[in-house]
Amino acid sequence: MPGEVIHGHRHDDHQLIYVARGVLAVQTEHGAWVACADRAVWVPAAAWHEHQAYGDTIAHTLMFPVQDPPLPGDSPTVVAVSALLRELLIACTEPELTAGEIHRIRAVLGDRLRRADVRALTLPSAHDPRLAYACRLVLDDLSRPRTIAWLSRQVNASERTLARLFRTEFGTTYPQWRTNARIIHAMIRLAEGATVTETAHLCGWATTSAFVDIFARTMGQTPGSYRSTSAS
Repeated sequence: MPGEVIHGHRHDDHQLIYVARGVLAVQTEHGAWVACADRAVWVPAAAWHEHQAYGDTIAHTLMFPVQDPPLPGDSPTVVAVSALLRELLIACTEPELTAGEIHRIRAVLGDRLRRADVRALTLPSAHDPRLAYACRLVLDDLSRPRTIAWLSRQVNASERTLARLFRTEFGTTYPQWRTNARIIHAMIRLAEGATVTETAHLCGWATTSAFVDIFARTMGQTPGSYRSTSAS
């Protein structure tokens, strides 16, 4: 259901979350990820996490024992979902499958997951309180083009210090982090039914064409195509 929240919890087994339609935002202690039609989120066993659905969402979740995981078991991961992987994920959650059918499908699924590309589009959690506050200021209103100079004044840190915190904690620059934040929130807005132009404005792009270009280069499809897929 749109807006539905599954509050923080943990599992004894690993979990793979795939969304055939809509968008599911996954928040963990490590940061925030988005599951959608071409990206699934892998949540390791014992990792705290919560979900929130955006748009008309159809989600599929699969559990994997800790003994032989098809993906790394130390931290959450986003994996690319090919056409074959999509069908396997959906088939695995069909009701009334026999034990033999489940075993065979999951064997192929495990092989494909081990070969899946990792697509790291994430918003990591900040540890330094100045960096955490700066991130919160940006995320509270992405439509405003917050510069690092403006942010440094708000958090009482020099521009050099704040830039260093982005590099040391997130392994990226402030502009790169903000682009990721805008893309993730654009995915949510599009899934909720916003137009491409509305989404470009809400997420801080100066022009719709600039938004289309950056979204397509990041996601491998235009926002219009993504919007259609998320709603279908």
